[in-house]
Amino acid sequence: MIAAIIIIALLVILVSWFIKVQRDLVGKDEMCQNAMSQIGVQQNSRWDALTALVELVKSYNEHEYKTLKDVIAMRKQITGTSSAADANAQEAAIAGAIRQINVVAEQYPDLKANENYAKTMDSVNVYENQVRLSRMTYNDTVTKFNKVVRQFPESIVANILHFSVKDYLQEPQGKTDMPSMAI
Repeated sequence: MIAAIIIIALLVILVSWFIKVQRDLVGKDEMCQNAMSQIGVQQNSRWDALTALVELVKSYNEHEYKTLKDVIAMRKQITGTSSAADANAQEAAIAGAIRQINVVAEQYPDLKANENYAKTMDSVNVYENQVRLSRMTYNDTVTKFNKVVRQFPESIVANILHFSVKDYLQEPQGKTDMPSMAI
C-alpha cells in the first residue's frame, strides 16, 4: 500500500514536472516567434520606405528604377514562423537595394538634395536601427529557448515533444567590418 502511494506520488511529480517543462518550452517558442515577427514588421517598414525612394529615382533614371522595382518585387513577408535564414536573406536584399539607391543618388546630386529623398533616407535609417534592436531581441530569446532545449533533463522533454534548437540571426556581411580610418 505504501509502495503504491510512493509510486503514485512520484508519477504525479514527474507528470507535473513534464507539464511545467512543456509550458516553458511553448512559452519560449512563442517568444521566439514573436521576436521574428517583430523583425518582419520592421523590415516591412524599411521596404515601404525603399519603395518610396524607388519612386523618387524614377524621375532621374528609368533603367535604375526598373532594376530597383525588380529588387522590391523580391520582397518576402517575414512572419513568426520564418527562419533565421529567411530574415537574413531579406536583410541582404534590403541592403542591396539601399546600395543601389545610394549609387543612383551619387550620380544625381539633385536627387540627393531632394527634401523627400533626405526624409525618406532618415526613415530608412530609423527603421534599420529598429531592425537591429529586433534582431538582438530575437537572438537573446533564441538563447533562452536553446538553453532549455539543450540542457538535461529538459532536453528529454524537448526531444519527446520535437522541440529543436533554433538558428541565430547572423550579422549582415560587411556590417561587422570596421571602416577605414586612414586619411
